[in-house]
Amino acid sequence: MTVLTGKIGLIGDVHQEDRYLERTLQRLRDLGVEAVLCTGDIVDGEGSADYCFDLLDEAGVHAVRGNHDRWILRGAMRDLPHALPTGNLNGRSRKWLETLPPSVRFTTPLGTLLLCHGLGDDDMATLKPDDEGYALEVNDRLHALVRDPNVDIVVAGHTHCRMVRHFDGLTVVNAGTLLRHHEPGFAVLDLDAAEVVFYAFGAAGIVEVERYPLKRGS
Repeated sequence: MTVLTGKIGLIGDVHQEDRYLERTLQRLRDLGVEAVLCTGDIVDGEGSADYCFDLLDEAGVHAVRGNHDRWILRGAMRDLPHALPTGNLNGRSRKWLETLPPSVRFTTPLGTLLLCHGLGDDDMATLKPDDEGYALEVNDRLHALVRDPNVDIVVAGHTHCRMVRHFDGLTVVNAGTLLRHHEPGFAVLDLDAAEVVFYAFGAAGIVEVERYPLKRGS
């Protein structure tokens, strides 16, 4: 497994927000991150999918496949709002997209990190910041990850909600989304300080909005 250390940039669902993605990658470079992770859903939005793929590829971003990425490869769900017609994705972008796995694991000083879109290999599974009680009880995908002794941190997307949640031996982090109407932003996972710092796009530019500690040895 690839080893991650220091500060790690976290990018949630992209949805073709090429300008936000460009600014995010530049800010992450300025912050001195060692690597960048992306939870997928790169396609289906109002910007350029091809430019997003170029940016991610050039920056060496570790990405996984989201449900929208899976759908476009199958030519499915193209009647959704802002869905990218299959023929509008150039050959280079499609080949890059086809290489993306549903999930990937990394070794970190805080334990094994699983990068995925939903929860594990299920790109439609969800965990939201306000899920409690019955919603947690019936979340089989979450329970499977909690029981997995080889997963300590999950970096997921899909819900577009910024989040850090701790469970028994597991921390789930969601960087949110770059989608313009969904409070666009990103995050930095500081593996040395054991914290997640969230950033958001606003009228004054990119601003830090929240910090959450991680439980060491979780």
